Amino acid sequence: MSGSEGYLVAGTAAYRRASRILFVAGFSTFATLYCVQPLMPEFVKDFGVTPAESSLALSLTTGVLAVMLLVAGALSDRIGRKPVMAASLMAAGLLGILGALMQDWHGLLVVRALEGVALSGLPAVAMAYVSEEVEPRSAGVTMGLYIGGTALGGMSGRALTAVVADVASWRTAVGVVGVLGVAAAVAVWAALPPSNHFARRPAGLRSLAAAWRGHLGDPGLLGLFALGFLLMGGFVTVFNYVSFRLTAPPFELRPAVAGAVFLVYLFGVVSSPLFGSMAGRFGHGRVLISAVVMMVAGLALMEPDTLWTVVPGIGLFTFAFFGGHSIASGWIGQRARVNRGQASSIYLFCYYMGSTLAGTLGGLFWHGLGWSGVAGFVGVLLLAALLVAAQLMRR
Repeated sequence: MSGSEGYLVAGTAAYRRASRILFVAGFSTFATLYCVQPLMPEFVKDFGVTPAESSLALSLTTGVLAVMLLVAGALSDRIGRKPVMAASLMAAGLLGILGALMQDWHGLLVVRALEGVALSGLPAVAMAYVSEEVEPRSAGVTMGLYIGGTALGGMSGRALTAVVADVASWRTAVGVVGVLGVAAAVAVWAALPPSNHFARRPAGLRSLAAAWRGHLGDPGLLGLFALGFLLMGGFVTVFNYVSFRLTAPPFELRPAVAGAVFLVYLFGVVSSPLFGSMAGRFGHGRVLISAVVMMVAGLALMEPDTLWTVVPGIGLFTFAFFGGHSIASGWIGQRARVNRGQASSIYLFCYYMGSTLAGTLGGLFWHGLGWSGVAGFVGVLLLAALLVAAQLMRR
C-alpha cells in the first residue's frame, strides 16, 4: 500500500508496482522511438535515400514529438495522467505495426511522424506522475528507474532491430517493437496505481500561457531546458552516425555486430538511479557537472580508429548521459511548484528538439569531415552544457 498522505513510498508494494510499470512504459516508448536508428543503412539500400535523409526516420519522429509534448502536458493536466499514458502506448504500438508494412519511403515517414504524436503522451506525463505521486525523498530513485527503463528500451529497440534485420528483415524488426508497445499499454492501464494527488487544471489558452510565462521566467528552469537540448543533441548525434562509422573502413562490421554497440545502454540502466541518488547526497549541480565532464571524456575516447577505445568511450559517454538526464529531469519536478506537466513538457520539447536539430545537422559534419567533424560538433554542444551546468550550480 502507499505511504502517509497517499504518497508512494519506497519499500511499499504500491511503490514497487508503480516503479515496475513506469520502467516498462519508458522501455516501450524509447524502443519504439529509436528502433529505426540502426536501420538507417538498411533504409539507404532499400529506399535509395542518402544517409542524411535516412536520419529523418528518427529526426521527424522526435521533432513532431517535441511539439506535441506541449499539447500532451496540457491534456494530461486536464484529463489525468494514467489515461493519457495508456492511450499513447497503444497508439504508438499499432502505428509501429503499420510502419512495418509500408512500401514507400514517404509513407514510412508519415507513419513515423504520427508515432511522434502518439508517443508525446508518455514522457512528460510520466515525469509529472512521479513528481505528484511519489514521496519526495523517493522521487529521485523512481525517476532514475524510469530513465533506466528508457535507457534499456533505447538499447533493446536498437539492438533487437539490428539483429532481427540481419537475420530476417527490417520490417519484421519494426513490427516486433510495435507488438511490444501494445503489450506495454495494457500493462499501464491494468497495473499502474491511480493518481491520488492529481489536481485537474483548465486546458485553455489563457491558463497555458500563464504556465509558460511562469516557467520561462525562471532562470533555473531555463538552464535545465537548455541542458535538455544540449545533452540530447550531442547524444543522438553520436549514435546516429556511429553505425555508419562502424560499418565503414577500417572497422567494416556486419550490421548485427555494429548494432551490438547499443548494448552499452545497459550502463544507463545503472547510472540513472545511481546519479539520482548521488544528486540527493552531494547536490544536483555538482553531480550534473561531473556527468557532463564524463561525457566529454567518453567522446575523446571514441576518436581513435580502434575498437579498444571506441567501445569504452561509447560506454562512458552513455553512462554519463543517462545520469545527467536523470538529474536534470528530476530537478524539473522540484523546481516547478505548479503546472508540473507543462514544465516537464517544455523540458522534453527542448530535449527532443536537440535530438531533431543536432541529429540532422550532424549529418552535414559527417558528409564533410567524417567522424572528426561529428566529434567536434558534439564537443561544442557539451562545452555549452558544461557552462550552463556551472551556472546552475552557482544559483
